[in-house]
Amino acid sequence: MCGIAGIIHRDGSADVGTEMTQMLQAMKHRGPDSSGYALFGEPSDLVVIRFKLADANDPRDFDFKERLDRNRQEVESRLHKIGASVDRVESETEYAYRATVRYDGDMKALADYLEDVPGCEVLSLGHSLEIVKDLGDAQEVSDLYRLGGFTGTHAIGHVRMATESDVDISGAHPYWAYPFSDVAVVHNGQLTNYFQWKRRLESNGERFQSECDSEIIAVYLAEKMSEGDSLEDAMHKSLEDLDGVFT
Repeated sequence: MCGIAGIIHRDGSADVGTEMTQMLQAMKHRGPDSSGYALFGEPSDLVVIRFKLADANDPRDFDFKERLDRNRQEVESRLHKIGASVDRVESETEYAYRATVRYDGDMKALADYLEDVPGCEVLSLGHSLEIVKDLGDAQEVSDLYRLGGFTGTHAIGHVRMATESDVDISGAHPYWAYPFSDVAVVHNGQLTNYFQWKRRLESNGERFQSECDSEIIAVYLAEKMSEGDSLEDAMHKSLEDLDGVFT
C-alpha cells in the first residue's frame, strides 16, 4: 500500500514543491516509511546532480562526518577530472547533496565515475529533473530539503509503505532511469516477475541500487531506450513484459 501523485502545468511554471507536498501529505496514511519527489524545473544549461553519500539511518560511528567530508571532496575532485565545470556543491543534509555543473559529456560515464566513490549513489542527473527522497512523511522531507517554493513545470511523487525491501533512501521512490537524464518512475503495486527480470538485466550489465521490485521499471525503461526505443514505446513494451499489479 503506497500512494502516488502527479501534477503538470502546461502553460508555465508554478510552485510544484509545495503542491506535491500538499498532495503527498494528504496520503501519508498510505505510506509512512518514506516520501519522494521527482521535480522538473525549467530546463537549464547546467546539469543538476542529486546524490547521497550515506543513508538517513546509517550508524553514526566515530568517523562518520570525517568520512563524508572526505568522500564529498572526492566527488568534487572527480567532477573536475571528468571535465565538468563545477558551479556549486551544496549540502542538503549531512548525507545528501545537490551539485550544479556544466558538462556536455557522456551522462553514464559521469554517473559511474561518481558512484565509484565509497557510499555515493546518484539519485538523479539532468537538466531539469531533481529527485529528492528520504525517510518520513512529505512535510518532514519537504522541510528537510526546503522544497517549498521549488518552481517547475511538472512533478511526480510517492509515499511508501515498505513491503518487499528495506526502509531506506535507496528503496524509496522515485527511481531515476539511469543513465537517461530527466526520466523518473514512481510505482504503486507489486511485480511478480521481478527476480526473473533482475537477473536478465544484470546479466546485460544494468545496475540496481535497491532490493525494491519497483526499481525494475526504471532499469527496464533505461535498457529499452538505450536500444533505441522512445520512452513511450518502452512503456508500452513494459506492459507486456512486466507482470503484476500497478497504478
